[in-house]
Parts: sequence; C-alpha cells; structure tokens
Amino acid sequence: MSAKNYSLGQVGDYEIKQLKVFKSVVDCGGFSAAETALNIGRSTISLHISNLESRLNLVLCKRGRSGFSLTEEGVVIYQMTENLLDSLDAFRTTVNNLNASLTGKLRIALSDKVSLDPRSHFPELIQRFSNEAPEVSITTNVASMSNIERMILNDEADIGFIPYHRKLEGLEYIHLYSDVCYLYCGSEHLLAGMSEQEQDSTADLYPATHAGLKPHEAISNQIARMNMTAVSYFYDSRLALILSGKYIGFLPELYGQPYVEQGKIVKVAEKHRSYTLGVAVICKKSSQPNKPQELFLNLLTQTFQELSAAPY
Repeated sequence: MSAKNYSLGQVGDYEIKQLKVFKSVVDCGGFSAAETALNIGRSTISLHISNLESRLNLVLCKRGRSGFSLTEEGVVIYQMTENLLDSLDAFRTTVNNLNASLTGKLRIALSDKVSLDPRSHFPELIQRFSNEAPEVSITTNVASMSNIERMILNDEADIGFIPYHRKLEGLEYIHLYSDVCYLYCGSEHLLAGMSEQEQDSTADLYPATHAGLKPHEAISNQIARMNMTAVSYFYDSRLALILSGKYIGFLPELYGQPYVEQGKIVKVAEKHRSYTLGVAVICKKSSQPNKPQELFLNLLTQTFQELSAAPY
C-alpha cells in the first residue's frame, strides 16, 4: 500500500482514536479478543483498522485463517503508538497536576487478595482519597508482582500493592505488613495423615505448586529440594490445586486458615515449613509532579502511623 512521496500531514483526535483501537487489537492478540476490551463489534474494529491503514497508507496487520499478525510496518507503528499515547498521558497528567484543584486520574495496581485484606486498609484509603479528591477518577487492576513492577516502571500505573521478594532500582517501597506463609495439602492427601516429623521428611517427594517467581533467600531455602511441578501465581488457583489433593503448596496463613477450619486443607510440617513474605506499596522514583499520587501516599502514611519493619 505504501507509495513514494506520501505525506501523512496532521494527526488529529480521529487518528488517535484509531491508533488506540489498533493498539488494543495488538495487545489482545486479534480482532475477536479485542471486542470485549473495546466493547465494540468485530466489524466496527475491522473498519477502524482499515481506515487507519488507508490514512497511513500502510498495511499494518495480516488477518485470516492463519491468525492475526503484524507486518513489519505494523510493528513500527505499534511501537510509535505506545510512545505517542504514553506522551499524551504524561502531558495530561502534568497539566492536571499543575491545576489548583485535584483532577485527572489515579491508577492503582494490586496483587491478588491485597485489596480486601483488612491489614491493607484499602477501602478506607479509597474512601479518604475520594473525599479529598472527588474529581480524580480511580482505576484499579489486579496483576502479578512482576507485572505490577513493570507497570509502575513504565508509567502504566501510579501506585502498586504487592507481596515483594526483592527491591528494584527505580522503585520506592513502603512496607505495610508481613504474611507468614505455611505449606498446605488437601485433607485427603497422604501427608495429611502423617506425623509432623514424617511430613517434614517426605514432603519434598510430592508434587508441589509455586508462584513461578525467583524468590528471596528465605523462600529459596524452603523450596530448593521440593518437587515443584505446577506454576500458579494467584492464591485462588494455587488453593484449587491444593484442594485437588494432587499438589502441596504455600499460602499465607490468613488466607489458608478458613479452609483449615473447614477441614479442607491442613498445614504440613508447620514447625519446619514456613517463611515470611512482606507486603508493600510501590511507586516510581520520579521528579514529575503527580498530585493524586502524592495525596494517596500522604493518606497511606497517615493511616499506617506505626509502620512495621520490613522482614528483609
């Protein structure tokens, strides 16, 4: 489609809208998957992409029976679209933060179960923040620790709540509380009927599930010899594997205890198989003004008047 001496000219709101549709299609891996994310039909999505290709005078993607894929030009346009949209967001954020009143948006990413953990005080924080900044829109997402770190570093999120194994350059950490994680098995698992000594000596022989992340030293010492055959980052899916009776795995005690009380799971070698996992709020080290983020962190500090020391 490309032709010599073609000139794009000015880019307006309509082209930006088409680029956003294009980015969503790429992020979702195809037209069908993007329907839910964009809340528009496949035919409308196809029309947007076709119009964008005509406007740019480029073929951006291949679609058909063989599946969805980007052309070489499409890869370049996707990368430039990411840069453009990030720049627009940064411009919008800076302008909003320079205004006297708090406007704009606050993007929060949380690891699973943190938002409803009473120790996080997340509902109270949202209540106080909304009372003081009613014009700021709040977006929350649930993701894994590594994805939240990436989102913060790439300016895709402003605040992150994570259980953390490490500290990365470029991120600031505010330790909130600590979890003690124990090893569990289903109530019908062979380990459930053994003594604690037998459990400790044989637990490494049974299939186990783990988070799939490089752990800190305290966790590494626990799992180094275990038979880690299943990866499951989120606690719900890890619990499901444990409940199947086929896998053992670590869970925070606060999350596992209700299922222990129901007789569905039991702790394995409780005195020998446990580790401490810290939970923290993270944000990017940046000099760019961000008033919604600053307000949220101030409220967080006020809420956690006596912050406990980090476990590592």
